[in-house]
Amino acid sequence: MPIYEYECKACGHRMEKLQKISADPLKDCPACQQEGLERLVSAAGFRLAGGGWYETDFKTGSKKNLAAEGQTASADTGTKSEPGSTSTKKGAAA
Repeated sequence: MPIYEYECKACGHRMEKLQKISADPLKDCPACQQEGLERLVSAAGFRLAGGGWYETDFKTGSKKNLAAEGQTASADTGTKSEPGSTSTKKGAAA
């Protein structure tokens, strides 16, 4: 549930209220008892910082290392040869 900020236009009282998104905005000021409350637009209560989200975030157990295993496999591609096979250099005639 978000926290909304309110300000009374009659007396200037400011307050915060934890409400459901579907809840109607408050109208009655608890300080002066008049219908002067208005919901304010304020900054979000979170920020995104850092390098971003990764495939392995929030995974458990053996699933955490999927990205690391994929990097190892791609690094090894083409560097190993099957037993009994011959390798040729680039540009050499076969």
